[in-house]
Amino acid sequence: MADFLPLSAQDMKKRGWERPDFIYVIGDAYVDHSSFGPAIISRVLEAHGYKVAFISQPDWKDENSICVYGEPRLGFLVCGGNMDSMVNHFTVNKKRRSMDAYTPGGVAGKRPDYATIVYCNLIKKKYKNSPILIGGIEASLRRFAHYDYWSDKIKHSILMDSGADILMYGMGELSVIEIADALDSGIDVSDITYVAGTVYKSKDVTDVINSLSGIELPDFNEICSDKRTYAKSFKIQYENTDFATAKPLIEKYGEKRYIVQNPPQRPLTTQELDDIYELPYMNNYHPSYAKEGGVPAISEIKFSLTSNRGCFGGCSFCALTFHQGRILQVRSHESLVKEAIAMTKDPDFKGYIHDVGGPTANFRKPACEKQLTKGVCTHKQCLYPSVCKNMRVDHSDYISLLRKLRAIPGVKKVFVRSGIRYDYVLADKNDDFLRELCKYHVSGQLRVAPEHITDHVLDLMGKPHNNVYNQFVKNFEKINKELKLNQFIVPYLISSHPGSTLSDAIALAESVRDMGYMPEQVQDFYPTPSTISTTMYYTGLDPRTMTEVDITRSPHEKAMQRALIQYKKPENYDLVREALIKEGRQDLIGFDKNCLIPPRKINGVSKANTPSSRGKGDLKKGALKGSDSRKNQAGKGVGKSQNQGVGKSKGGRKR
Repeated sequence: MADFLPLSAQDMKKRGWERPDFIYVIGDAYVDHSSFGPAIISRVLEAHGYKVAFISQPDWKDENSICVYGEPRLGFLVCGGNMDSMVNHFTVNKKRRSMDAYTPGGVAGKRPDYATIVYCNLIKKKYKNSPILIGGIEASLRRFAHYDYWSDKIKHSILMDSGADILMYGMGELSVIEIADALDSGIDVSDITYVAGTVYKSKDVTDVINSLSGIELPDFNEICSDKRTYAKSFKIQYENTDFATAKPLIEKYGEKRYIVQNPPQRPLTTQELDDIYELPYMNNYHPSYAKEGGVPAISEIKFSLTSNRGCFGGCSFCALTFHQGRILQVRSHESLVKEAIAMTKDPDFKGYIHDVGGPTANFRKPACEKQLTKGVCTHKQCLYPSVCKNMRVDHSDYISLLRKLRAIPGVKKVFVRSGIRYDYVLADKNDDFLRELCKYHVSGQLRVAPEHITDHVLDLMGKPHNNVYNQFVKNFEKINKELKLNQFIVPYLISSHPGSTLSDAIALAESVRDMGYMPEQVQDFYPTPSTISTTMYYTGLDPRTMTEVDITRSPHEKAMQRALIQYKKPENYDLVREALIKEGRQDLIGFDKNCLIPPRKINGVSKANTPSSRGKGDLKKGALKGSDSRKNQAGKGVGKSQNQGVGKSKGGRKR
C-alpha cells in the first residue's frame, strides 16, 4: 500500500527498518508531490531499493535535531528547499517575508538563512565521517563562487562552505542513483569523482586538465578583486552547461584546494521521465501538518501537470540554463493522461486542471534535431535576437495533448498558466494553437511576459523586441474577436533590470497608461545566483559582450522605477512625481489625458498653478518644450505602445 516515507523514528519502525540508507534533511515541509525535488529524489532512490527517511526543517540551534534516526547506512542528503533559502526569506528590498509557503501553516522562520550550509555543518558536528550529498536549487546555483546579493559580496562555492562531499547540480535523478550505487558497493565518497552532473573537491587536478581537457577558471581571489574577471569566468561557466559540449571546469581556492565540476548529465528520455513521474507519490503534504493548516505551496500545483523540463528561451534573468539546461525533455501523452485521470478521482478535485506545462508551457520538443546528438549552440540562442532558422516550430503535439486532457470525463477546464513564449507562437506557420488556447484554455486573462518595452533593455534581458509582443497582442485580439470572447492579455513587467534607466521606466509607465488599467503585479529585478542579469548587476558588464551596462543600485531609484509602473496608486504619488521632475518630464504632470499624475494640491488648489510654486521644479520656463523633446526621444525604437494588460501567475514569480 502506498504511504509517505518516514518522517519520524516511529514511522521508520512501522516499516520494520533498523536504520535508513539515506537521511534526507530538507528546508521545506515534507510534501510527497512530483513538483517538489526531494519527493522525486526520494522516490527514485526507493524505486532502486534504497531506504530513505526525512528530517524536515530541523531546529538548527539544536544539534540533536539531526539525530532522529541515528547515523544512516550510506549518507545524508541535504536540500535547502524548493527555493533558495535567501529568496524564500527576503524580498528584493532585503526585508523579511512574513510567510513561507513551503512551511506548515505558512509560518516564516522555520529554516535558517543559507540553509544548505547550516544543515551540513550541523550534520558534521554529530556525524563527522558520514558522507553528505547536497542538491536542489540552492546548491545547484551556488556551485561556483558567486555574487551573493544579500551580503553584497562574493561567496565561495557552497561545496566549500558547507563541508559536503559531493554537490549534485541540475535535476539529479541519474546522479543520485550512480552515487548511491557507488557508496553501496563500498567505494569511498572521496573517490566518487566521475559522476556527470556533480561537483567535487580535489587537491590535484592534473589529470582533469591533461586527460579530460578541463578548463581552469580564474581562482577565487582573482574574481573577488576584479569584476571584469568575474564576468569572464561566468561566461565560461554559461558556455559549459550542455551535456554534449561541456568541459570539466576547475575553480581554485588558495593553495591546492580546488572544486571540479563534471559536465552535466544527459537529458532524460521520455520513457525515463514517464517512469519518474509515475512513481507512487502521495500527491499531498504529510498528514502530520493538517492540524497546522497544511502547506500552502500545494494548493496551486496539486492539480497541475508537468509536461516538460528544460527551456531554450534563454532569458537573462532566469537560471534555468544553469539548472535544467536548454534541451527540452518531455513526458508522453499517455503518462500525462494517466496522471490527469488519477486527479479526477481525488475528492478535492473540482474539475479544473490548473496548468499543463513546465518552464515554458508551449515547448514540446527540442529546438532542433542536432541538439540531442551535438548539443546546443554555445555562442547563440534559439529565440534571441530572433527565431533561429533551424528551429522546428510546431504546436501540433501540444494541441493534441490538450485535446486529450480536456476530453477526460470529470475535467471541466484545462488551463495553461505556466507561461508561453509568444515569439515561438508567432513563428508557427498557422494560428491553430493560439486559436485553441483562446477558445479553451484561458480564463479571461492570458498571462505572458514581455517584461519591458524599450528594445535596448529587452536585448539585455534576452527577450524579443516590443514589436513582436505588439504583433502577438494583435493576433490575440483578432482571434478573440472572431470567437466573440472578451479576453485580454496580462503581461508581466520587470522594473530596474540592468540597463533600465529612469527614462526607460517612464517610457514603460506611458505604455501602462495606454493599456488603460494598472498592473496588479510588478516585479522589481531580484539578483539571484547564477544568472546573466545578476552578473550584469554586480559587474556592470554584459558577460556575453563585455560591454558596460547602466545599473540601478540605489534603493530609492529602484523604488521610483517600480512606482512608475503603478503610478495611479496614491502611495506612489511622491515617488512618481520625483522621478518625472528628475527626468524633466513635467509634461506628464497635469490633467491632460496623456498625463500620469495630476499636480499636487494644497488646500484644494493645484500647487503647479500657484505663484509660489513657479521656479521650484514643477513647471519651469521652457520645461514643457524640453520634456516634449525627451518624450519623442524616449519613443524612438520602442515600438507601438501596448493597449492591453499586465501581470503573471503561477504562484510564484518570487525572485
